[in-house]
Amino acid sequence: MENLKKYAKKILDKFKSYDKKRQAYFIAIILFVLVMAWAFISAGIITGNFNRSQLKNSKDEQKVDAIGVIITETKNTKKYFEIYGETGHYSNDHSVATLHNVIGNFYKDNEVHMSFQSTKGTYDEKTGVITLYDNTYIVLKDDISLRTDKLVWSGSDKETVADGHVVIKKGNEMTATAKKCVIGAGYDKFKIIGETTTKVYSK
Repeated sequence: MENLKKYAKKILDKFKSYDKKRQAYFIAIILFVLVMAWAFISAGIITGNFNRSQLKNSKDEQKVDAIGVIITETKNTKKYFEIYGETGHYSNDHSVATLHNVIGNFYKDNEVHMSFQSTKGTYDEKTGVITLYDNTYIVLKDDISLRTDKLVWSGSDKETVADGHVVIKKGNEMTATAKKCVIGAGYDKFKIIGETTTKVYSK
């Protein structure tokens, strides 16, 4: 404490020896140093709180909710799919979207070849896979419709797989049930697999 008093007295004596112009410069420098020190300390407190808040949110907030989510894929002017969800949320890294009450279309040569409706769907941006869950209803060309528990679309050039309580209808001509159904890449052929039953009706 005694040393601090001596240091302060030394600075004060030196200050008194300056002329008025030099005293003004001296005061300005001291004020500048004090302001910078205050700003530095304040910034540290604010940034510390901000970082803690971000870390807390990154742990506590597992999703970002949204209303009316539309996801489409178009390459070289060709549209491959569009999916709309009434509500949805994204994973922390925004790589997977989960949508609720979804409808959408799958395209071939920019024409709709398969439409769908489901209570829940996910889109994985990394793999490009769309998965539909629960009460999934699909409509294909030629008056063909399909109901299933789950449907996985892996790309326009790959087979689409329906799995669980599959029911296929073609107008009033045919009804088939199966555990699984594989729809061809062109959406024009399908095969049913596992404990199948087929009923064909005459016109």
